[in-house]
Amino acid sequence: MKKYGKFAVLVVLIIGTLVWIATASMKDTKTYYKTIAELGQMGGKSLDSKVRVGGDIERGSIQHNGERVDFTLVQNDPTQKAPLFLKVAYSGRDPLPDTFRDGAQALADGRMGADGVFHASKIQAKCASKYATKPGQAPDGLKPAPASTVYKSGM
Repeated sequence: MKKYGKFAVLVVLIIGTLVWIATASMKDTKTYYKTIAELGQMGGKSLDSKVRVGGDIERGSIQHNGERVDFTLVQNDPTQKAPLFLKVAYSGRDPLPDTFRDGAQALADGRMGADGVFHASKIQAKCASKYATKPGQAPDGLKPAPASTVYKSGM
């Protein structure tokens, strides 16, 4: 019976260690999405929390300062009369996406600094208007079918 008791203690110890490692690492990788307005309402909590914030890159705001890239995110909030702005400093190791341009939509992962600048470690950018089709138009290279065309199956 001693042999099985030692084995059970060893199994419990291993499983407990694995659960502890998993829960500790989940806390470090947790990121919440916030709007610029919600980030401002967080107050001091924004200094301690890793968050993801999104908006449009303000035209003419992208500045390359050595290893760091500074830019401003703009977000139109329907509850506010004026758009909201957030200064962002990106100093991550990954290169910026090709779609990172003035007016593009961007997501920045990082932490709010005590200096009022959002310090990002990861940037994602997209330009939805570049790839989206306009209402009533077919994608490039395709012609829409006439409205009177009827498709029948089984012929």
